[in-house]
Amino acid sequence: MHRVEGVPGEAGPVGLTLALGRLRALGVTGFRVALPAPGHPLGLSGPPEFNARALEAEEAVVCSGAAVGLVPEVYEVGPAGDVRVEVTWHCLAVREAPPADVPSLGEAERELAEGLRDATAVLSRLDVAGSGPVAEAALDAYRARAEAGREVLAPGYPPRAVRVLELAQRVGLLISLAYENGHGGAVSASEMAGRGEALRPVERVARRAQVAAYNAWVEERERGR
Repeated sequence: MHRVEGVPGEAGPVGLTLALGRLRALGVTGFRVALPAPGHPLGLSGPPEFNARALEAEEAVVCSGAAVGLVPEVYEVGPAGDVRVEVTWHCLAVREAPPADVPSLGEAERELAEGLRDATAVLSRLDVAGSGPVAEAALDAYRARAEAGREVLAPGYPPRAVRVLELAQRVGLLISLAYENGHGGAVSASEMAGRGEALRPVERVARRAQVAAYNAWVEERERGR
């Protein structure tokens, strides 16, 4: 269940349908995703209160057309054996300014290609690029989903956005496999540090690319005005 709290004109939490209608009446024409991390307010524009809550949640939505944004709070409710997940979206004021550090699709695609090449080279040298049956199973599952022609973005997105998001997800899988498989052959402190140094920048690149892909529809729509 999703509820939205703090919608202008509403005294308490309301359902998504009513909340979206209220936001539309305020002038909202689209949404931008933000995927911030400590030291990297990706997709945010302020103020500090909104940024702090978004950083804590590690995700947020910034409205296009009105100075408001939404931050999710996810929690579990119900007795043992009958637990369900609910989400409360907190509607807060945002600063009307360009979102932080969001690249163009072309820039994101170039960064991903370079980041994937560099990270693969370093991780392979350290023997942590993701090997063994667990890694192979995860890669096989990813390939099966891709080959099944799954729809990664809604209809209407530019083909390049789909391409960028697919590559970003592939890079994200590489990163998660490297973390999940432990240190692999990286047995010295310097090698473990090298692994972290290789993963951090490419993880940042992957998040930037995801934001660029998800926000491409709104960006193209605004450029066409």
